[in-house]
Amino acid sequence: MDFNTFYTQIKQQNLFGRYITNNHIKPVLDSLSNQFQVSSLGFSVLEKPIYSVQFGNGETKILMWSQMHGNESTTTKALFDLFDFLESNAEEAILIKKKFTLLCIPILNPDGAEVYTRENANEVDLNRDALDLSQPESKLLKQIYLDFKPDYCYNLHDQRTIYAAGNTNNPATLSFLAPAFNAERAVNANRQKAIGVIVAINKELQKHIPNQVGRFDDTFNPNCVGDTFQSLGTSTILFEAGHFQNDYQREETRKFMFIAILTGILNSYENDIVLTGINDYLIIPQNKVLFNDILYRKIKINSNNLNIITNFAAQYEEVLKDNEIIFEAIITEVGEDIRGFGHIEYNGEEGIYSDNSNNKPEINKKVNFYLNKSIKFVNGLSKM
Repeated sequence: MDFNTFYTQIKQQNLFGRYITNNHIKPVLDSLSNQFQVSSLGFSVLEKPIYSVQFGNGETKILMWSQMHGNESTTTKALFDLFDFLESNAEEAILIKKKFTLLCIPILNPDGAEVYTRENANEVDLNRDALDLSQPESKLLKQIYLDFKPDYCYNLHDQRTIYAAGNTNNPATLSFLAPAFNAERAVNANRQKAIGVIVAINKELQKHIPNQVGRFDDTFNPNCVGDTFQSLGTSTILFEAGHFQNDYQREETRKFMFIAILTGILNSYENDIVLTGINDYLIIPQNKVLFNDILYRKIKINSNNLNIITNFAAQYEEVLKDNEIIFEAIITEVGEDIRGFGHIEYNGEEGIYSDNSNNKPEINKKVNFYLNKSIKFVNGLSKM
């Protein structure tokens, strides 16, 4: 399948950027054909509806949920791209309708999505509430799981820009995990099937983002939903959408996530699943925290009447303003031994740093400064 050509035809154009809420997805849900069953499963803490979309009538059942963390919207966009694909006449779409039943929750945490926070309205991380089930959203997901009895669970998330695919300067654009089902991190039949699906996804993704696929640490945490569902006997896969070069709106990453989800489905059919050796899974490099959003090297500052050559790093803080996500560059580290890489790197060539306060780069300061009083940096970027 020519994913790149086909994707331009099915991309859901009404969803864009990082800020995706119920208000954005409701018109798209209303426009879906009668091939889809759209329902309201229940309500959030603030009584916002939690929608579901069901497709197909096949024997293999897959439960997917996105925006468990309200500020992780890339996989939500990819789900709606998937819905548009499933409305097409593609051979794979017809096959999925026949062999699978998909139940998708595009936004599990609509309150968090509205204010662009990880937690729900009670400031609880829903992905640490699998045992306590203290929140209505957690209870709803658990009940849907018990009622639907899925063969597979796809736990859809975003990850920060800090991750590299192994000890490399390649960003972990997508990452995956077949969660452990016990503290020993053993591999049983259900986890083995999840591993096999991930291996198939990685094989396809290497054609599109070579060396930019990562694997999460599999330390068992029963408070996490994926670990819990795996321990209950369901093959569960964690999908994480990360950074692609110069793609802070995650529109390119969304395409790769669509490819990953579709490839995963096509390799999840119960009667055709290929059990893959654990080594094919373990060769996917484990995520490493190696990236800064911006890294400045060889910057001259004056400290106690001494000229010092140093480096400093900045990360973007994502701020919701007027229904749009604004990226504000904030200094996070200063010193000669800055870890890793920058998605953007500047060589100051020992130019002199100055700003409108004390002429020193300091942690938590916004990145607005000059080099040699001639090159202006605004919100982290050069304005030459």
